[in-house]
Amino acid sequence: MCVASLAPMKGDADYEDVRRRPRLPARVGRRLRGVVTDRVKRGEGVFMGLSELMATYGRNYWEALLSTWGMTAFCFALVMALAVVVTVMRVSPFKPLRLLGDGYVQVFRNIPGVALLIIIVYALPSLKLVLPYRTCVILTVVLVASAFGSENFMTGINTIGVGQIEAARSLGLSFGQMLRRIVIPQALRTTVLPMTNLLIAVLLTTSIGSQVPLDPLELTGVVSYINTRATGGILAFAVSAAGYALTAVVIAFVGNRIDRKVRIVR
Repeated sequence: MCVASLAPMKGDADYEDVRRRPRLPARVGRRLRGVVTDRVKRGEGVFMGLSELMATYGRNYWEALLSTWGMTAFCFALVMALAVVVTVMRVSPFKPLRLLGDGYVQVFRNIPGVALLIIIVYALPSLKLVLPYRTCVILTVVLVASAFGSENFMTGINTIGVGQIEAARSLGLSFGQMLRRIVIPQALRTTVLPMTNLLIAVLLTTSIGSQVPLDPLELTGVVSYINTRATGGILAFAVSAAGYALTAVVIAFVGNRIDRKVRIVR
């Protein structure tokens, strides 16, 4: 915004608000203007084509895709483990554990992932706890997704017939034995498709890593990297979106195959 257009606003609250808005760093702006000018002089389009984009940044995309896959797999393993623990707490005969489990789900299920990431990155250092950025992203994804995972497990537990629980009690099985031999195995088999959807959600939620400086970058962060060094435009986003979409299709396909094999027919 030019000075002349700001002049009528001077002295107004909006004037100070506009002045305080974050601006693109000068060196980045000069670099982008230089790229655009050079391409126009050569008679080329302002934005890069797909072949040029992949030739220049294909390695960056590949590393970002591997980083996204790695974070997704690691996060989902932790999500499953924590979701089982929280679900056991919620069905425990010990009331304080039930309240703690229900409270965990209600809190983390209703906090946006980006908001939780900001709290972890910027609030924890005030408590003398500084975590690496990647650890902050993983912690955020796990806390949010495990709350939804616990709800999936609770749905699976509710499908187990009361007669099975009564039979287990009549045989003298303890609460832990019932969970280990009857409840958890059946809940896992019943919730294959919901957990497949949760895995896809974890994959997409790793995109909050674009809000912090990761190394290596993930699929959304690599778009910002490209667009601050070249003029990838919407095509840079489309390539990353294709990476997410194709991965999600493969996950859904595998999840459906597993569900057909382990599904409990009632």
